[in-house]
Formats: sequence, structure tokens, C-alpha cells
Amino acid sequence: MIKFLDLCRVAVGIPHVLDSDADMRPFLTDWRGRFRGNAQAVIRPGSTQEVMEIVRLCQQFSVPVVPQGGNTGLVAGALPDLTGRAVVLVLTRLNKIRNIDVINNTMTIEAGCILQTMQEAAAAELRLFPLSLAAEGSCTIGGNLATNAGGTAVLRYGNMRELCLGLEVVTAQGELWSSLRGLRKDNTGYDLRDLLIGSEGTLGIITAAVIKLFPQPKAQVTALAAMTSPQAALQFLMLAQNVCGSTLTGFELMSDVCLQLVAKHFPQMMPAIPLDHRQYVLVELSDDESEQHANDLVEKLFEQAMEQGLVDDAVLATSIAQSEQLWNLREHIPLAQAKEGLNLKHDISLPISQIAAFIEETDGLMVEHYPGATIVNFGHLGDGNLHYNVAPPIDIVDAELSNWEQQVNRLIYDSVDKFNGSFSAEHGVGTLRRAEVRHYKSPVEIRLMEAIKQAFDPDNLMNPGKVL
Repeated sequence: MIKFLDLCRVAVGIPHVLDSDADMRPFLTDWRGRFRGNAQAVIRPGSTQEVMEIVRLCQQFSVPVVPQGGNTGLVAGALPDLTGRAVVLVLTRLNKIRNIDVINNTMTIEAGCILQTMQEAAAAELRLFPLSLAAEGSCTIGGNLATNAGGTAVLRYGNMRELCLGLEVVTAQGELWSSLRGLRKDNTGYDLRDLLIGSEGTLGIITAAVIKLFPQPKAQVTALAAMTSPQAALQFLMLAQNVCGSTLTGFELMSDVCLQLVAKHFPQMMPAIPLDHRQYVLVELSDDESEQHANDLVEKLFEQAMEQGLVDDAVLATSIAQSEQLWNLREHIPLAQAKEGLNLKHDISLPISQIAAFIEETDGLMVEHYPGATIVNFGHLGDGNLHYNVAPPIDIVDAELSNWEQQVNRLIYDSVDKFNGSFSAEHGVGTLRRAEVRHYKSPVEIRLMEAIKQAFDPDNLMNPGKVL
């Protein structure tokens, strides 16, 4: 393999082919420190042309290639296996904003650009790129596209499939396919863009994209509401949609356990609201008319919610700082979990109408079968995506943990399946959830997916072992 790496160094430059253990280590471990892979090298191309050259070399020498962006994933989708045969292709040097078209409301961006950088570039042109994630300071748009990321504003703007108008992709053969035209209508055959988005690098490597921009809202209003149950939260969602219409941008559900964890580990984040309610909802309106109009809407919403007995208490942000405090509360739930200790993460989606019934039934099953486990349930109620996380009982020892995790996963995913949901909403499948694909998808769907994989990547060199 020395010849292969020598050719890679010629293609991208000696400093950008890392093959020592110390240099590769940050790229071979996920950010939680739970998963690790091995590789013969980490390669950092600086252009689409260099990506093409590396992929052609990988084809020539039968070397698997694992694309990686910010390495912020939760399902080991951007890590190689343990054989050490693969190379990790880190795309963070492809970080240019190629074009911003304020008339077409589009941005053409390379795959390694940090999400927050894109948001700031759009804002500088009085535009909004609405994708918002907890990892937005380090995740890249290529990874967001590869996993069809969602975030907190899917309710109004949709996930990455809705936000992307075109892709530039290096195929498994090292060829280039591009649809970077910024078209909103192009009905000329199979939609390769939507197929590649969410494919986790198993069909090709995304090197650039055209994404949608929106006019910046004239006002944003944020509020935290307390209520008795998930069913009340669903009724509140229906009311918010009726009262606020398209101004409703965010609707985040958080259980009392979530906020108690944040209060324990980040007490400075807590707003002035009692933690004696079972459920909390973070609401955000983005208004295109005026601040007064936004305030009138939110006042009308909470007035009716109180009258109908849906909301017991509420805190309304009266400044940007207070709004950021409420959103920090939501975003610090995973960080509080990490400080608390080991937890099993479940990124699930359900028909919105079934969420309350799912929570009631699944909570009951967990209490019955695994007393002492802690359920940390939060997520994007407006689009049906829950992060139904579980911490093990304190008496579970390391030797029992793997078996316990498998049992809990099966209980939760069987419940998700019963309610016509999905075991992965926005994190992807990666390696961690690969077995669930064959467990819950039909044989027909599996055969179709395998046929697509074979057509795009017949030698199985594109991120092998992920998804299928």
C-alpha cells in the first residue's frame, strides 16, 4: 500500500495525507468517544478535482473510502471499520462559499463549510439559512446533506432535502455529476439529488451544493410553556398552528426530567419557571410583518391556551438575550445527559398524532421491564421527531450493559414500529442502526436499496458497512 499512499500524496500534497496514529486519532473516534475505527490514512483534499483523483486511486487499488465532515455524528456513520484498509476522506478544506444569489435566494457552498459560517454569510446578505442544530458550530453542510439533517425549524422550512436545490457529487468511479443550477423546477427524469441526500456517503461523495435562502424575518418571539402532558402539548400545537399559521417556526417538547438535568448541571441557564410540570414546550414565531404583529400573535396564542387549560405557566422572552437563554436550555439537554453519565440515544419519528400515545405506552413498558432506568425525552414535536433517550439504572454493571442496551433498543423500536414510526429521524443509520434496517424494512424495500447501491457502487468501496 506504500505506492497507493505515495500517489495520494502527489494528488493532494504531502501535508494532507496523515498516516501516523497520533495524527489520525481525532478522525478515527466519534465525538462522544464511544466508537473507534482504524484506517491506513486520513486524506484531506482541497478541491473537488482532488477528491476525484483520490476516489480514482481508491478504485484502482480497491481501497474503501469513508467521507467525513465535522465528525459530529451519533451513529458511527463517518468512521471506518477496524480492519485498517480504508482511508478517511476529510472534506473540511472544501470550505468555500462559491456564490450567493440574492435574487434567486440561493447559496452555492462547498461540502466542508461549517453550518454556522453559512448562517452568518446568509445574514450578511439579509438572508436566512434556517437549518439550526446543536452542533452548528462544528458540523459541515456535507454531513448535513449526507444525513438529511433536520434540526429545530423543520416545522416551517423542512429538512435538508427541502432546503437543497442541487448537488455536486464525485461518483464511486471518480467521475463528477453536477446539478448546481439552482432550479426549483426540473422534471427531467429520476431525482438523483434526493437519492444522494441522506445516503450517508454510500453512493457518492457530496462536494458542493446549492441551498435555499429566505428573507430574514422582521421579528422573532420565543416562549417557554409548561403543561401537564404530551396530549396537552399536541393540543397546544394544533392551536399554535391555527393561531400563528406559517409564523410558527419552532415547537420543541421537553420533559420535566430534561429540564431537571439541565438545572442540575447548568443552573445558570434556568429561566424563572417552576420545574413541577410534566412537560414543557419551547415555541418560536418568525414574523415577516413586524415585531408588534409577532407579539400580538403570541399573546393571542397564550391567552387562548390558558383559557382552554392547555398551558399552566409560561415565560415569554422579551429580549434577544432571553430568547437565547431559552434556546440554550433546549440545546444543553444532550450536554447535561453527557455530564450525568452513559445514556442510550434514540432518534425516532412518529406520526404527530401518535406521539402522546407512544410516550404513554412506551414509558409504561420501560417502567414495567426496566425499573430504575431514566427516560430523557425531548425533541421536535412539530415534525414528529423525538429523542427518546434512556440512562441505565445505577445497579447495571459494565458486564450487563451490552445485553441491557440491546433489550431496551428492541423494546423502544418495536414500540416505534407499532405506532408506524421510524427508528431514525435525522441522525441517519450509520453502523450503529444498520441491523434495524433489515429488522424493520420489508424485503422488497431492502432489495430495492441493494439494487441502488449496486448500481452506484458495484465494488462496495463507498463508506462500506453503513446503512446496508
